[in-house]
Amino acid sequence: MNASVALDVAGLDVDIHAPHGVLRAVDSVSFQAHRGRTVALLGESGCGKSMTATAIAGVLDPVAEVAGGSIRLSDGAGRVTDLTSASAKERRGLAGKELAIVFQDALTALNPVYPVGTQLAEPFRIHRGLSRREARREAVELMRRVGIPEPETRVDAYPHQFSGGMRQRLLIAIAVALSPSVLLADEPTTALDVTVQAQIMSLLKELREERDMAVVLITHDLALVFEQADSVVVMYAGNVVEEGLVEEVFGHPGHPYTRGLLDSVPVSAERGASLSSIGGSPPELSAIPPGCVYQDRCPLVRGLCREQRPTAREVSPGHRSACHFSDEVSSEVVSSEEAGSEVVSSAEANRSVEVDR
Repeated sequence: MNASVALDVAGLDVDIHAPHGVLRAVDSVSFQAHRGRTVALLGESGCGKSMTATAIAGVLDPVAEVAGGSIRLSDGAGRVTDLTSASAKERRGLAGKELAIVFQDALTALNPVYPVGTQLAEPFRIHRGLSRREARREAVELMRRVGIPEPETRVDAYPHQFSGGMRQRLLIAIAVALSPSVLLADEPTTALDVTVQAQIMSLLKELREERDMAVVLITHDLALVFEQADSVVVMYAGNVVEEGLVEEVFGHPGHPYTRGLLDSVPVSAERGASLSSIGGSPPELSAIPPGCVYQDRCPLVRGLCREQRPTAREVSPGHRSACHFSDEVSSEVVSSEEAGSEVVSSAEANRSVEVDR
């Protein structure tokens, strides 16, 4: 692995054992996460992005399993571990120290019967052997760092005594306590109001830069991707359909699905304004069609699309698309600045409407 690559996912397959058979939820997913940078996994609900994250973290539900591929983690000293073949003991040793995850529901992720200070202190006691007093001191400092007011007095409070935004800050604090090489952030701003969302993402960016972490951001929010991520991996039906630098992918999309997502961003926050959307629904995992996975919703679909699964090919340096006709898609060019500003300005307009309500 390259020295700056903290996480290398190659050909990852995840299967779900359902009553009526085995379903492939993640199909040959590959991407890399670099230190000090953010890569976003983007797509509609059910596209496989969260399943990919939980497979990397080793917290898949019992009915799911990694069926193929490799997940290679490089620590700060350059040692590489293949997580797909690591033992449970090795996984536990890496948890928190090298790989951490922030879930979207902080109230569920935090233990309701223990004070937050106890939960924050636990990584320091387990992995660094600190005394109870020393670990408590570290917990207070961590609370202060993530913006919890009056941490000395609130360290003994319970999760339900904090607001949603404060709980999310606590969850982030636990995740970054031991300065992991890779942080997985699975929809970290879900159910938070727009002002708190911005604060949480600003905190994640600061911590990423301070600790030189690689961040994998799982989201369906295009504005969040443009504002926070360096590169993006677009997923559909468990497959990667496009990947590259955010400016390239948003400015010169090479896949009809990415184009459809960008076109679906509302250009007006006015009530009653018409909205563009991608017609149809993603396929069921039990009915993934042969050929292109996007064929039933694609405006460019042809016979070749129904017969042959497209392989990812280079649209421009570092920018790849899994579409037989990516040249036709990318010919509808807009500048990256125009694409990004439209996404962001539209998001800001809609956020202002939400705040006014």
